[in-house]
Amino acid sequence: MRRTEGPNVLSVSRIRNAASVTLQVALLAVLILIFFLRAPVVSGLSMEPRIANGEHVLIDTLSFHFRPVVHGEIIAFSHDATTPIVYLKRVIGLPGDRIEIDDGNVIRNGMVLDERYVRYPDHRSFAALTVPAGDLYVLGDNRADSDDSRAWGFVPESQVIGQALMVVWPPDHVGRL
Repeated sequence: MRRTEGPNVLSVSRIRNAASVTLQVALLAVLILIFFLRAPVVSGLSMEPRIANGEHVLIDTLSFHFRPVVHGEIIAFSHDATTPIVYLKRVIGLPGDRIEIDDGNVIRNGMVLDERYVRYPDHRSFAALTVPAGDLYVLGDNRADSDDSRAWGFVPESQVIGQALMVVWPPDHVGRL
């Protein structure tokens, strides 16, 4: 008499395969999170209302190794090598851009920027300057309460940690930036 495998043997095999694949995907996700993503807690008001104090923001630390920074992105960077503080600001100027601020209006290369994301404006003016090679000009979205390139100058591209992707905590604030 020949023995045949019953339906229970096939089900157990499928369950084992599914569990193996699930475990592999979970392990890969953990490795990606550990090596290529960060989720620091935001401290401060400079990016309100888009990013609020106390939220956790997911930072992609890999993509800028394969593509350049572009205007309008929110980046994470270290401004001072002596402290571990990570800053989040919006990229306003790239190398070669001429930036001027007139009564709070940002002018890049002669064109006034449409900055709908700025809810709390600052009506100060700043003289025109040109962003040097290898540097960025960054501003907080909450212009009335932000330390940024207006106060401490350019950010070297070498200090960029990554791009801010989305708020991941608290759950009711989860969303793309």
